This record gives sequence, C-alpha cells and structure tokens, in this order.
Amino acid sequence: MAKYILKRLLISVATIWAIATICFFLIRMLPGNPFIVANPLDMTNAEKLMDYYGLNDPLWQQYLRFMNNLVHLNFGYSLAHAGRSVNDVIIQYFPVTAQLALQAMIIGIPTGILLGIISAGRRGGAVDLSTQLLTILTTAIPSYVLAAVLQLVLSVRLGLLPAGGWTSFRHTIIPTLCLALGLVASHCRSMRTLMLEVGQQDYLKTAKAKGLSRVRITVFHQIRNAILPLITNLGLEIAGLLMGSYVIEKIFSIPGLGRYFVTSINELDYTMALGLVVFQAVVVVAANFIVDLVYGLIDPRVKIM
Repeated sequence: MAKYILKRLLISVATIWAIATICFFLIRMLPGNPFIVANPLDMTNAEKLMDYYGLNDPLWQQYLRFMNNLVHLNFGYSLAHAGRSVNDVIIQYFPVTAQLALQAMIIGIPTGILLGIISAGRRGGAVDLSTQLLTILTTAIPSYVLAAVLQLVLSVRLGLLPAGGWTSFRHTIIPTLCLALGLVASHCRSMRTLMLEVGQQDYLKTAKAKGLSRVRITVFHQIRNAILPLITNLGLEIAGLLMGSYVIEKIFSIPGLGRYFVTSINELDYTMALGLVVFQAVVVVAANFIVDLVYGLIDPRVKIM
C-alpha cells in the first residue's frame, strides 16, 4: 500500500506540473498588455507596470519564477486588482464554490443512484419510461436555460425563493438544484445501465438458485457491484461541478471563484487566471487520488500493485 501511495503521489505531482507548465505558456500567448486593458490611454504607466511585475523579462525567467512561487504555494498577485494576492482570493471565495458543489453532490448523486435502481427494477414500466424521459430532458437542457426557468417559476411567479445572491440558505437552493439535476440525470442513466448489466451475471443467477431473497440479492450483490464503477468518475465530476458552477455563479450573482476566473481572462490577468487554473487542477488531482485509494479499499477484487 505504501508503495502504491508513493507512486500515485509522484504521478499526481507530475500531472500538476504538466498542467501548470502548459497553462503558463498558453496564457502568455494571449495578445495584449494587461495594464492597457485596464487603462488604454496610459501607455507609459503600463510599460512601467510591465517592468515592475517582470512581464518584460525573458519567458524562461518568468517560468522559473512562477514555478518557484508554485513550490512555495504562492500564486502571486493579481494584475487587475492592485495589492490583491491570488491566495487571498482563493481563501475567501473558494469556500462558496465548494459549498455549492458539495450541496449539489449531496442531493444529486444519491437521488440519481436511487432513481437508477428503481428504473432498472421496473424496466419497461411507466416508472422506467418516466425516469428515462426526465434524464433525457435534463441532459439536453443547458444549465443556464434551466437556471432561467427555475428563476422564473420559483422566484418570479411563485415567489418562493430568491432569484440571486448568497446571504442565506434559501439563496443557495435554486443554484444547487441547477447543478444537482445534471448529476441526477447522469447517475440515474449510468446506474440503470450498470444494474441491468450486473443482473445478467452468473453469480446473481447462482444467488437466486441458492434461494436468497430478492432484497438481499439486490442490495448485497447487484447494487454493491453496480455502484463501484461510479466511484471512479467522482474526480471528473468534481471538475465538472467546479467548471459548471462558474456559469451558475455568474447567473445568480454568487460570490465564488467563477467571477474572478471569468474576469481574469477578459482583463488578461495572467496571474489570477493561471493561479485559479492550477488550484483547480490540484483539487481535481487530489480528488482522483483519494478516489483511487477508496476504490482499492472497498473492492477486494482490485489488487493494488
């Protein structure tokens, strides 16, 4: 186990380094001067600021400086917001983004899995057809359209919930539903397919021949083996939630990282954009690392080499 953990750590570090390196050079390829974007008429001051932040240095020097700061967990200072470090932005606003993603996972994943189990158990029936129709519609509708519909119905027409902001739990309900419904659809579809596939395996037929009850077979054999493949996708789902929440944050005026991520690209704020991308990469890689360890522990058939 120790050897496996060390190997996974080395792979994770290499992955983060590769992402940071690629993103550094891609962002530096963006045309324009970040200080001219903020103040188009002040060319002289813009050049002075470029020198002050070392943006006129050779690219390899900027890269080495960036990697040195990254090793010390320092993402640098924003170019668009004077005196504001990227670390401070992450510390202040990431908890909001994380809360939104966590609430969506808590609601969406169990609900989707449960609906998938029910749908597979009633294959071809009205419940199964209704569930499949729901998943198709939810998957086809973009999150920003769904957000507008929920705002119109729950806020404007019914007046049940606030249409935006982030000052109380009630303000989190609609944006959480927007993200959770996508998870419900994907997990329902995946769980239904896996349940039907596992249901055709020989060991389930053997369990039935031994006289085990339907509930015992479904819970301890069918569900247990069908749910394992879903665990391996948790890391990618976290990445999808973080990226998806940026759009939702913009729509509902939520003070998360999404606002800074979007504006940093428009303002050519190199350090902010690069810092947020690398930070998200660290979160996703760490999530995948934990998922790999958990998967090896809960499934005795997986051999950790």
